[in-house]
Amino acid sequence: MPVTIGRRELIAALSGAAAWPLAARAQQAAAPVVGFLHVASPEPYAAIRANFLQGLQETGYVVGQNVTIEYRWAEGRYDRLPDLAADLVRRQVAVLIAGGGPAPALAAKSATSTIPIVFVMGDDPLRHGLVASLSRPGGNVTGASFFTTALGAKRLELLRDIVPKVSAIACLVNPTNPETEPQTKDVREAARALGLDLQVLNATNEGEIDAGFASLIQFRAGAMLVGSDPYFLSRRNRIAALTIRHAVPAISSSREYVAAGVLASYGNNIPDSYRQAGIYTGRILKGEKVADLPVVRPTKFELVLNLNTAKVLGLTIPDKLLALADEVIE
Repeated sequence: MPVTIGRRELIAALSGAAAWPLAARAQQAAAPVVGFLHVASPEPYAAIRANFLQGLQETGYVVGQNVTIEYRWAEGRYDRLPDLAADLVRRQVAVLIAGGGPAPALAAKSATSTIPIVFVMGDDPLRHGLVASLSRPGGNVTGASFFTTALGAKRLELLRDIVPKVSAIACLVNPTNPETEPQTKDVREAARALGLDLQVLNATNEGEIDAGFASLIQFRAGAMLVGSDPYFLSRRNRIAALTIRHAVPAISSSREYVAAGVLASYGNNIPDSYRQAGIYTGRILKGEKVADLPVVRPTKFELVLNLNTAKVLGLTIPDKLLALADEVIE
């Protein structure tokens, strides 16, 4: 038997149906907006970005459901950071993530003294005046630091253990990165102590990276230390290919380089630092005070080796390093 619906019931039903998408849109509009500022490009950092989202999810925030993210990428141009940070502040984001070193964090801090800022960097935030202390940051800034820029001397020692007969080593750095000067000073002192000739190669784009590798013969450098830099990390596949093409053993700051084909790395787990930043972001959105959240510091540094690359380069990794390695890629 057919069921008849009166005019009033029909209008009420249609009104209710129309209200559902409106309610959903209103809920999405009310979701907090997180600003994500990074010095590099989005594509090479897709996996690391996923770790940040994982951290957010661990605190109950899922993009598209109860949080929105506005991304701003400087594409390797440090001079764009102040404008990008100011744009996110005008957007009135609830939390501002600053990834890729002290420069994004400093740009964010200059842009706002009220919006909570969570940084991810390899340098010491105290040295840049970002926090009052590591245990109680104070102000509106905290985050995760993996202190990778302080490990240049250790990387040089490890590289010397791999190629003990090499007397000259190149160090590839990005001169526009604020972390470069302390990195270079640290490496120069270590090279002097080890009796090594050190040639610093500056590169801010792919052409200069290529030129740096091409100059290795001229400088008679038999190995390379790749400086810790977000732009270099975004170009890790190219750098790895160049180390093979020019037959130069190289050590870098993170596992991602070794996975791309660089011989070795020594540093902290960068993706996990972004996950920690995601967790802090969620905790701040839930009401915790930035000033009371201590800076997350690494508890372990990892040595990663690529035996495939060693074989291509005709190298034998010493047994003592194989025993010390946290991961060996074969």
